[in-house]
Amino acid sequence: MYLNCKSYFSYRYGVLSSEALVKDAVEMGISTLALTNINSTTDHWDFLELCRQEGIQAILGAEIRNDEQFLYVLLARNMEGVREINAFITFYKQSGEPFPARPECSEAVWIIYRLGKMDAARLRSHELIGVKATEVNKLFGARLEAGKYVVLQPVTFRDKKGHNLHRLLRAIHKNIVLSRQEDRDIASVSEVWMPPATLLQQFRQYPAIVMNTLKVAESCQYDIDFSTDKNKKTFSASVIDDKILLEKLALEGMVYRFGKSNRLARQRVLKELEIINKLNFNAYFLITWDLIRYAQSRGFYHVGRGSGANSIVAYCLQITDVNPIELDLYFERFLNPFRATPPDFDIDFSWKDRDEVIDYVFKRYGKEHVALLGMYSTFQFNASVRELAKVFGLPKAEVDALLRNPKAGFNEDKIQQQILHYAAMMENLPNYLSIHPGGMLISQEPIAQYTALELPPKGFSTTQIDMFVAEKIGLYKLDILSQRGLGHIKEAISIIRENKGISVDIHAIEDFKKDPAVASQIRNADTIGCFYIESPAMRHLLKKLRCDDYITLVAASSIIRPGVAQSGMMREYIYRFHHPDSFQYIHPKMAELLQETYGVMVYQEDVIKVAHHFAGLDLAEADVLRRAMSGKYRGRKEMDRIRDQFFVNCKERNYPDEIAAEVWRQMESFSGYSFSKAHSASFAVESYQSLYLKTYYPMEFMVAVINNFGGFYSRELYFHELKKTGALLHAPCVNRSEELTHIRGIDVYLGFIHIQNLEKETIIRTLEERARGLYASLQDYIQRTGIGIEQINILVRIGAFAFTGKTKKQLLWEANFLQKKTRQALPSGAELFRTLEVAFDLPDLPQEPYEDRYDQIELLGFTLEDPFSLADTDLSGYVTANRLQEHVGAMVDVLGYYITYKNVRTKNGAYMFFGTFLDAHGDWIDSVHFPDSANRHLLEGPGFYHLRGKVTEEFGVHTIEVQWMKKIGLKHDA
Repeated sequence: MYLNCKSYFSYRYGVLSSEALVKDAVEMGISTLALTNINSTTDHWDFLELCRQEGIQAILGAEIRNDEQFLYVLLARNMEGVREINAFITFYKQSGEPFPARPECSEAVWIIYRLGKMDAARLRSHELIGVKATEVNKLFGARLEAGKYVVLQPVTFRDKKGHNLHRLLRAIHKNIVLSRQEDRDIASVSEVWMPPATLLQQFRQYPAIVMNTLKVAESCQYDIDFSTDKNKKTFSASVIDDKILLEKLALEGMVYRFGKSNRLARQRVLKELEIINKLNFNAYFLITWDLIRYAQSRGFYHVGRGSGANSIVAYCLQITDVNPIELDLYFERFLNPFRATPPDFDIDFSWKDRDEVIDYVFKRYGKEHVALLGMYSTFQFNASVRELAKVFGLPKAEVDALLRNPKAGFNEDKIQQQILHYAAMMENLPNYLSIHPGGMLISQEPIAQYTALELPPKGFSTTQIDMFVAEKIGLYKLDILSQRGLGHIKEAISIIRENKGISVDIHAIEDFKKDPAVASQIRNADTIGCFYIESPAMRHLLKKLRCDDYITLVAASSIIRPGVAQSGMMREYIYRFHHPDSFQYIHPKMAELLQETYGVMVYQEDVIKVAHHFAGLDLAEADVLRRAMSGKYRGRKEMDRIRDQFFVNCKERNYPDEIAAEVWRQMESFSGYSFSKAHSASFAVESYQSLYLKTYYPMEFMVAVINNFGGFYSRELYFHELKKTGALLHAPCVNRSEELTHIRGIDVYLGFIHIQNLEKETIIRTLEERARGLYASLQDYIQRTGIGIEQINILVRIGAFAFTGKTKKQLLWEANFLQKKTRQALPSGAELFRTLEVAFDLPDLPQEPYEDRYDQIELLGFTLEDPFSLADTDLSGYVTANRLQEHVGAMVDVLGYYITYKNVRTKNGAYMFFGTFLDAHGDWIDSVHFPDSANRHLLEGPGFYHLRGKVTEEFGVHTIEVQWMKKIGLKHDA
């Protein structure tokens, strides 16, 4: 009888989770329940599993609406009905057409219309009319068509508070204040649970309707086994052919990677192939290999990472560039007989190439079987407060004050109390469907068997289910990701070839690892622009470890992660790295398991080894731990069971309680943050590629970084780094610049794309007309392009016409005068205009000091000159970064140009931050602002800061503990 229940995946409408719906049903003794979200089947499989666990018959369906208008409810009678509903929603979602008033569905789908919308006598066998409990009185005296009516009691919320939340969500969705909300915008207050006895009482005069409802419900059954693999089962013609092909490719690749006589490599390849075949993962490896083969044929660079990088077969297939023998990678992290899911292959491509790779997968395996993975964005507290404040009509200033201190002075304000109350209720409710950063599904059966699909702006079909639901039912994702770092590398190689005529073999990784100049670059943390190793925290770590080799860089790539850092083990690792004989292992077993990492769990493999060999958990349980650590597991009950088993096993092995507790604490700190060693190794390979380019071709490399708009820092910092290489930096020029930044020799011309408010059309017309010949003058440019005065003024102010030899003010006067004269004097025709000579006398237009620099700051966001020339202070009174080592333990005054900062919370919840600045020499100043200082002296955005504090030193890295800070103004005159 409950054939129309909605969860919170009816976005901004429903308020209950699937779990809450099922729990309520159990408490009320309800034995049959339908989930019918609005145009969505997102949580069908979660719902079905929950119902199975509780002994409730689940019915899967959807409520179909056009905008706010209810049309009908669809219920699947079987798996064919599930597929049909998904395909139906997909077609109309993707085509943009409105849902039809009467759908063409087979008898595998029940269609339920609202009372009064259809003539019962004209309905097909699988079409019905639903009657709400509040509509029973409308049936009085009516002639009812036998078998055509069912009870349709909608459930959208649990109680009045839920209805209030529903109203607020609807107002947020429609972007209106609550006072403007109309009844048609929201669900009726009657859409709550009605006890079965009460509902039967409502229909006591119509037992035939009740019996028909029960028959409809009983007809809905679903035969789906969640435990079976539903990915594409074969790559070639058959499973046997896949086995033979994978073995052939792996052994050929082994010769390429290791030569013909490496017995150890051959043994490991054969061992892996045996397990891969046993677990039916042959097709998964071949599909990934095929993807890489296509990318290589198109000249696309890639990095293969994830747990698949532990595999020597993946290394031989060139899916990854990580040698698992060299790094002694833990095989069981990759595959073991207890593992139920395929290994993770995260394949990174340049952001410019990724979409073509994705398009290849759709075309290669068919759009009926391929989709991007969806995910959903959730409401978070601060954002919810802002949304609710708009709904209640509060001004922005009050909202800002509320967020700064939710408890201060608002206890008597009823509206603000309500905002905070409902913001807390909204927290983590799904807000809207989004796209997983890189996950793709390739299914054996049509993808509509499992989910409806959306069509986001890029045009690739995207599932309504997320990765957790996909994995629950046996669909495992392949990650095809994009990153700017590969774009840096690819473009740098192209620029080097163009600018210097040199072709770089970027895959000569072994040579890069042995290069002393590259080693020096890492040791000095001269890594700006290099993938994964350019952030302030990473630069500090490289210096503290005195890192200058691949193995240490692999470790650094992992211990920088929050799990290791926040647990205190990062500092412990650094200490033990420098003092390997001055510590004791927490237990002798740890010396055996973690000798390479000095007794510190650095990688996921370390946690698996400790769980299995120290605590006696089996590899299946260790795999659950691994998935939880990487944020890919939602089963809290299973995690609690494994935790309990861990301590039981430790007790049986007579480990002291405090040692067992500390080992678990270290393991638990990895949750959601840890890397596999192979993952870190993959990152380190790409870091070495970037480092090699930065070491030997610093100008071209930095131009590539700038042109790919990616990295930890702002564009200004990368231009600063470019100047440090000796490049001559020029403002944008209509005769020399391109859309992107361009280098010729050592001359670098800023790209037009960096000029704020310069329109795309202006750039296109400038470049197209210039292809016919350089511009001779400002007049020539105006005549040939016809660009409007506002855009001309921007180009003049940035210096794009400096080649004319005229000052900006002369050019601005000329440009505005010419534009005016042109409109008045010329009827039409560019040739006629070219002959026009305009004579005029200019007034005295003196050039003000710093004028060019302020124009650059306004139009580019930074100056191309030395920014310190603008600081309104005497530079000689400050200690510079290269002298901090002389003042360890002493108070110093430094002048820093703000680059970035990082907020953190102390264990007590207090706010503090770390700052990163440049000094007048372009060297780094790193600062720490503890809570007292952070609260008294706030950062006030970009600019110069006078910092006063104590110099500290840790493992060779100097930091200023700031006690006082003041922002320095800019000069405005000579």
